[in-house]
Amino acid sequence: MVVLTKKPKTFEIEFRDPTKAFYRSGDKVAGRVVLEVSEVTIIKAVRLYGIGCAKVEYHKGKQRCRDEVEYLRYEDVLHLDQQPTDLDGSVTLRPGNKYEYMFGFELPQSGQLVSSYKGKFGSIQYYVKAVMERPSQSDVESKKYFQVEEPVDVNTLELSSPATGAKEKRLTCMFIPDGSVSITAKINRKGFCEGEDICINAKFENTCSRIIIPKAAIIGTHTYLANGRKKVFREKISAVRGDHIISGMCDVWQRKSIRVPKLKPTVLGCNIIHLDYTLMIYVHIPGSEKLILELPLVIGTIPYNGLDSRTSSMCSQECSAASSSVVSMPSAPPSYSEIPRHGRLDSPLTPLLDDYDEDDCPIFMNVGEYYHTPPPAYTEVDEDCNDSGINVQLC
Repeated sequence: MVVLTKKPKTFEIEFRDPTKAFYRSGDKVAGRVVLEVSEVTIIKAVRLYGIGCAKVEYHKGKQRCRDEVEYLRYEDVLHLDQQPTDLDGSVTLRPGNKYEYMFGFELPQSGQLVSSYKGKFGSIQYYVKAVMERPSQSDVESKKYFQVEEPVDVNTLELSSPATGAKEKRLTCMFIPDGSVSITAKINRKGFCEGEDICINAKFENTCSRIIIPKAAIIGTHTYLANGRKKVFREKISAVRGDHIISGMCDVWQRKSIRVPKLKPTVLGCNIIHLDYTLMIYVHIPGSEKLILELPLVIGTIPYNGLDSRTSSMCSQECSAASSSVVSMPSAPPSYSEIPRHGRLDSPLTPLLDDYDEDDCPIFMNVGEYYHTPPPAYTEVDEDCNDSGINVQLC
């Protein structure tokens, strides 16, 4: 008898339905292990494992933080149909034949699994692994991953309820009070799915001397927990912006929309990995830190059904009614042509125009000779992440 010295010609896992994009709790994972050899081979056993686990690993200074949680553990010994076995249970395989080991197992019921995830410092992965055991030789392995997506229904009472918030920031210039900037905002619900529009009603008031820029962005927050420590990574996913608001004016967003792109659903139920989303509504203020208001978001898998049968891309009547109660001032600032050219504005403070985000165009105002000493130039540096690992840039 010839002893196997090579790896098998073919040793791979095939799922019964290769077009299936993802599995859910209670689904059956089925398929076959295909095996071909290039020489006479003795197989002691072919074992199959179904594995699902969450893993986190990162470095915090010199400390290596690592943790793992298991969600799926299945094991079985596969057999060939109508294939003779030796007294010790081993099987002899010969070249030129294709051998198929069939398998199938059910995933745990709802509440015991979490959705698949892959991030910068951790992952939640599910896979099927086949191990071919050979006498007096090393084992051969084959592995195939599959996706799990647990349903997140955005039609629950909590996720279909509105989210509101308000923030104000008082400013100073050379220790002299310089007015304030405020945000009041509302979205008609907290839960959204891919392709839906988030309807934003907001009011921005500017009583400081500077020109401000309102913006909004969907922010993803990835949190990793290991060894009693936390690592947080934030990313801006998509954004919209409004018009510049000059001193003494306000602007109103009525049903301003930002579309939810293709995103992984919010990760729920995992003890060491969290994936959360927020709608960040913020104002860029030259010479000062941004004023930021965050409203909670949950990205689901079951779309909003809409009690009034409207499509998900349309905002509800409640959203429109709420916007009318938020605003009582005009949204459009006066034309720059209305500003007098004798070097003075109606307000004793001149807006600062020399600071803008890198994606903004420079703004210039043609004002006559300035007869007063201008205030000092303002610069702004975004605050870096703290030791928790937060990393987000707002443009």
